[in-house]
Amino acid sequence: MKIPILDLRPEVELLWEDLNRAVQEVLRSGRFVLGPNVEAFEEEVAAYMGVKHAIGMNSGTDALVIALRAAGIGPGDEVITTPFTFYATAEAVSLVGGTPVFVDIDEESFNIDPGLAANAVTSRTKALLPVHLYGRAAEMDPLLELAKKHGLKVIEDTAQAFGGEYKGKKLGTLGDAGCFSFYPTKNLGAYGDAGMLITNNDQLAEAARMLRVHGAKETYFNEIIGYNSRLDEFQAAILRVKLPYLDEWNKKRRLLAQRYNRLLAGIPGVITPAEGVSGHVYHQYTIRITGGKRDRIKQALAEAGIGSMIYYPVPLHRLPVYKDRAPSLPVAERLAGEVLSLPVWPGLPEEGPELVARVIKEALQN
Repeated sequence: MKIPILDLRPEVELLWEDLNRAVQEVLRSGRFVLGPNVEAFEEEVAAYMGVKHAIGMNSGTDALVIALRAAGIGPGDEVITTPFTFYATAEAVSLVGGTPVFVDIDEESFNIDPGLAANAVTSRTKALLPVHLYGRAAEMDPLLELAKKHGLKVIEDTAQAFGGEYKGKKLGTLGDAGCFSFYPTKNLGAYGDAGMLITNNDQLAEAARMLRVHGAKETYFNEIIGYNSRLDEFQAAILRVKLPYLDEWNKKRRLLAQRYNRLLAGIPGVITPAEGVSGHVYHQYTIRITGGKRDRIKQALAEAGIGSMIYYPVPLHRLPVYKDRAPSLPVAERLAGEVLSLPVWPGLPEEGPELVARVIKEALQN
């Protein structure tokens, strides 16, 4: 039996009639950009998150860029963030003219270490950009306290954690803005690029809405330099079909993670992910393989027809574009050589986790 790292076909089959109906209604409407489905999806997400504003955009990357711009981050400003994330997190800071300042991560959570973030604040620091990596919440209380102490903005990169929580509050709602990706692989995924920014700040929301349409409140009366970052009707319609299933799918991911935890418990050289203080939504179920054996295990899984991925093989401060930006960050560097993400999609066959665990155990024993 082959088990891919992700297979969206069962989801498509489950929702086939509703997806077809939604797409056909868009086609017949003649409205394709920022139309009624975008407006309705924004309202539905705002209600789900319990926020005043949800603003659809072209991608999660654009949401980060626009959130930073709308929060007043620009040239010369420093933004403290994690090196253990997808490139877009830091890239967004650079795109607005800011400087990403990388601090090391917490070994258990894979997320930014709040104590090290506190040590990195300077007179140029203007924002914190925590990432809720793999679907687990960053430790937000000390980060929010740090931001309050120094008058910093907090932009949450929630690309991998739609529906996740921190102490009963939805991720993306704790800071000044939350940024989401609806890339097809995400827990709530479109069938193309799509993203969103959420906030309770009226001024930030107004600026973000202007920035996504070339800096204009009224068409052809442009006030600032902006972007073309509009969520299209097809993607919004698809996301509206899928949103009601999200909590159920996230629950299935958590149940799969619990099965993996039981199956992998006690295997020497395997460290399973910790749940954290709130509802981890397991965008990725990421284990650590110690002793320099990670690549060998990945190869054994591949030979057994099981997909796996390494998120991320190179910390951002070691990429060519940022290689002179930070000293050694030992935890991020070590974990980049140990992490391995296993299949955890909601439609995973019942016997999947058992097969995956058996291959890992046998490979480590050989």
